[in-house]
Amino acid sequence: MTALKSRSSAFAIARPSRSLWLAALAGLALAALLSVVLETRAQNAVFDGWQRLAPRDLAASNVRVVAIGQESLDVIGSWPWPRSVLATMTRRLAQGGVAAIGFDILFVEPDAVSPSRFSRLYAPDDPAIQAWIEGLESQDGDFADAISTAPVVLGRAGVTLGGHDPADLTQWATITGTPPPALPRYPVVQSNLDALEARAPGFGLLNGAPDGDGVVRGIPLVLKTGEAVVPGLALELVRVALEHRTGTAPDITIAPDTVTIGAQAIPVDHNGRMRLHFGEVPDAHVYSAIEIMSEEFDLAQLKDTTIVISLTAEGSPDIVATPLGAEMFGVLVQAQAADAISRGGWLVRPAWSQAAEWITGGMLAIVLLLLSAGQSRGRTSWMVLTGAAIVLPLASWLMFRFSDVLFDPVRPLLLGTGSALAVFAALFSEARRERAALRDAQNRSEGELGAARAIQLGMLPDRTALATLDPRIDIAAQLEAAKSVGGDFYDIIRLDADRIVILIADVTGKGVPAALFMALSKALSRSVMLRSPGGLADTAAQLNEELMRDSGDALGLTMLLCIIDLATGRVEMVNAGHDNPLRITTDGAIIEEPLEGGPPFCIMDYPWPAEELVLQPGEALVLITDGVTEAQNRAEQLFGNPGTRDALTGDQSSAAAMVAGLRDAVRVFEDGADASDDLTVVAFRYLGANPAA
Repeated sequence: MTALKSRSSAFAIARPSRSLWLAALAGLALAALLSVVLETRAQNAVFDGWQRLAPRDLAASNVRVVAIGQESLDVIGSWPWPRSVLATMTRRLAQGGVAAIGFDILFVEPDAVSPSRFSRLYAPDDPAIQAWIEGLESQDGDFADAISTAPVVLGRAGVTLGGHDPADLTQWATITGTPPPALPRYPVVQSNLDALEARAPGFGLLNGAPDGDGVVRGIPLVLKTGEAVVPGLALELVRVALEHRTGTAPDITIAPDTVTIGAQAIPVDHNGRMRLHFGEVPDAHVYSAIEIMSEEFDLAQLKDTTIVISLTAEGSPDIVATPLGAEMFGVLVQAQAADAISRGGWLVRPAWSQAAEWITGGMLAIVLLLLSAGQSRGRTSWMVLTGAAIVLPLASWLMFRFSDVLFDPVRPLLLGTGSALAVFAALFSEARRERAALRDAQNRSEGELGAARAIQLGMLPDRTALATLDPRIDIAAQLEAAKSVGGDFYDIIRLDADRIVILIADVTGKGVPAALFMALSKALSRSVMLRSPGGLADTAAQLNEELMRDSGDALGLTMLLCIIDLATGRVEMVNAGHDNPLRITTDGAIIEEPLEGGPPFCIMDYPWPAEELVLQPGEALVLITDGVTEAQNRAEQLFGNPGTRDALTGDQSSAAAMVAGLRDAVRVFEDGADASDDLTVVAFRYLGANPAA
């Protein structure tokens, strides 16, 4: 029972200190600010990615596109076509029994080949002939007649200059209710020829601005012209189609977040836009204009469909970017919007999903804070964060895929990560402060210092024996204890015929406690290295776990662990808060090898990564403790990294020469000042797998 109680207490969640709470709140606030700044960009990246991963299936769509493309222009001629051609096409579509025909085109100019324009351009000499020509019926009238007998929706465009007063255009569909708060408003409207406007059953605005990044993600269902709320082209197409099928015009009502047509309620944003779940319009749903006008075309296949007509020839300005790609004809977007209104196919971002993002992020931050303050520390926190990084995007994808709901996984992850990083930084800073405080708090008697120094030096490998360790490596080391004894140590351990462990470490603090913990750490290091069957990363985690059981709260340990394979020159390393190794190339250049590493041992559980490099024959590595770089002279100046590099540019003929040269350079720099910390240097040069050759 006692053992069980002891084990369960090891996993208890400790109460975070005030400093950790403040760090967590600061990190959370910064992450929240960053989340707001990056909100639109991050959400678009996620949601667009979902659309590309699972585009909407449009195989069952009842909307068809008639494209006036290059094939049709080659047969009939350049655009604009004579209105008689458009009249013929409209009559054939009506003959096929379509439910609605929408023109994603403006007809602002009179027909280019109308009799009156022809007579003005090519006036005949005989007044009677001119009068006869001018008396001929305009092709605009023929087109207007075709429009009046078919369920046609003409497009209009909201503009700021050069249009008509919206009050003069009375044929808009009736829309009642409270409009969305930020509905776009256009003061004037660019309409079609009066002859066409007077005969068309319906009108819809063609406007639809893209998002700030130029991508179209939504289609406006309603907009404002003057003070009137008017429908977009897609909504009006659905209205006319419903009226054609039932004989009764459906009601259109609006609310700040909804547009309702008949029994279908479509969610919209504050701009009156429906966010569209895009798909690829099947090729079978797109017809060319010349195909429609062919007598061989079976019009029966168009029965009860909705038709959208537009110019799609090369050079057409109606090309937009969507989440599926950089180029899509606007008429295909309108067709998808009309289909979505009829069948459903929009995306929703309800208020609860946004609230859930903030709540989830806050809860994740609190959990990570509690775990970081407990005995499990970093490892469990990183596991929870990694789990969240998997679960939240998966949840977002499932909500998108099966319910068309948009849930942003980036925000809660950003909130949780920001808070966690702030807490880890506070823990690391606190550990370093403790280490500095312990280093300055040693005030022991000379007897204690001597005993500690004896313990420290007596456990180190025999420096003379290092010279004959293996003919494939030249290795030397030196540790000089400070006057106030610290906890530096190094060790060289042969694992097998080819592999040698070389490690260097520094215990926080000085005096007898540091020396004793140094002895414990060295013994545990050798024991773990000799019996660990796993890789170096697993070995480091196991060593940290064993050290934490005996370290107490005031002791930490920086360590650089290296395993060199003498058969290949491959060096595998783990850096736990220690100085990076210095590499000396065959031409004498000195390169600091930057390691990702992690915090010192005995602070938290952490997944220290194993990193590697390969030494070429003749190259060397120099490992030091901070007793080298932090050595001070009488002016309290630091020896630093520049001094270390300069010292190593001297005699590089052997590992012993490099160690002695660096040690001598530090002592000359100190100029008699008391050493503030142990000085430890380990150097080894790889001589090759077969140095005798």
